[in-house]
Amino acid sequence: MGSFVVEGGHKLSGVIRPQGAKNEALEVISAVLLTDEEVTISNVPEILDVRNLIILLESMGVKVTRHEKGVYTFKADRIDTEYVASADFVARCAKLRGSVMVVGPLLARFGRAYFPKPGGDQIGRRRVDTHILGFMSLGAAQEYDQERKAFYLHVPEGESLTGKYMLLDEASVTGTANIVMAAVLAKGVTTIYNAACEPYVQQLCRMLIRMGARIEGVGSNLLTITGVPCLGGTEHRILPDMIEIGSFIALAAMNRSSITIKDVAYDELGMIPEAFRRLGVNLERRGDDIFIPEQESYVIDSFLDGSILNVADAPWPGLSPDLLSVILVMATQCKGSVLIHQKMFESRLFFVDKLIDMGAQIILCDPHRAVVVGHDHKYRLRAGRMASPDIRAGIALLIAAMSANGTSVISNIDQIDRGYEDIDIRLNALGARITRQ
Repeated sequence: MGSFVVEGGHKLSGVIRPQGAKNEALEVISAVLLTDEEVTISNVPEILDVRNLIILLESMGVKVTRHEKGVYTFKADRIDTEYVASADFVARCAKLRGSVMVVGPLLARFGRAYFPKPGGDQIGRRRVDTHILGFMSLGAAQEYDQERKAFYLHVPEGESLTGKYMLLDEASVTGTANIVMAAVLAKGVTTIYNAACEPYVQQLCRMLIRMGARIEGVGSNLLTITGVPCLGGTEHRILPDMIEIGSFIALAAMNRSSITIKDVAYDELGMIPEAFRRLGVNLERRGDDIFIPEQESYVIDSFLDGSILNVADAPWPGLSPDLLSVILVMATQCKGSVLIHQKMFESRLFFVDKLIDMGAQIILCDPHRAVVVGHDHKYRLRAGRMASPDIRAGIALLIAAMSANGTSVISNIDQIDRGYEDIDIRLNALGARITRQ
């Protein structure tokens, strides 16, 4: 298991381009299972989670051709259905969070799929009820396989998935995407209310429409899907990763540096730029790029009544929970105080203990809330030894280490590699001093 050795205190400058969006990639790559025709996807981030999903598809019998960096063609014309039902396959899926996205396509096209408890980040409980209840609404039966520790979903013999109105218990992004992929081949009309409407779900829907699916309401929380007998091939380009873009904004501010983030698909970023502006970052839009100027101080805004700013995650178009870790670490060097409220995951803020050890002024109120009192860059964080508990906390700790006084060591960097492609190489090109060991 590797580590990063980070020499802190170096200013950054230059241009950086975000990778393709991890969360979108996991959805659209899984969607290739819905057709036996070729699907070509570009701007694929070649990160650990995505590479492992592609390897999983290959083990299922999907033909994968890598044309060049980030460009792949998939053809799922000969799926090994016996292997997909095997204990080995279920065990491999359990180790990969992104494997949840293959369940909907497998159920739609082949009538059965195993749904193990997903792996991935250690950030608290992640329910799968939304997925399973949605599949059951479409007519799938479910049993729990105690030996494999997985749900077994199947379409009863002589029956088929059939469209139905459903009100989701939560606006789950992966749940919505999974149900949509199952519904596009179901008979009749499926109506999904309280659907997630993140740009990555919209991207999946648009890709499916080009493949022949009939989906209305894209971009809203009410989706209407009319099932079709089969889907064809298509070409698709993945959006830039909005979480990586936010991470780059935070690291520029943390190091009082000036950088340009190229080709960000600005119109798809929602309230992300404004969230950073409220923390004092005077970022500028330049066409489809973001320019972050060097500043001496970043003053945290307050609410109109003068009360402390509260930054919280919320379903789109609210702020993504994946950004709260980097916003929290950036706030440690801003001027003022802010309450960070992580509503979705009960363990995601526990990494703040490592920041406190580095000298940050943070009060962890409970598993979901932390108050940050910024140093205004008058006191640099201390270097330290730390381990990355998950993808987003890992990049937040890397940002903290880059601004710290001294040399830090971050272990368990496989977690960071799961979400950020060649992050050490790309940040070193801006002037960082990161060594991979």
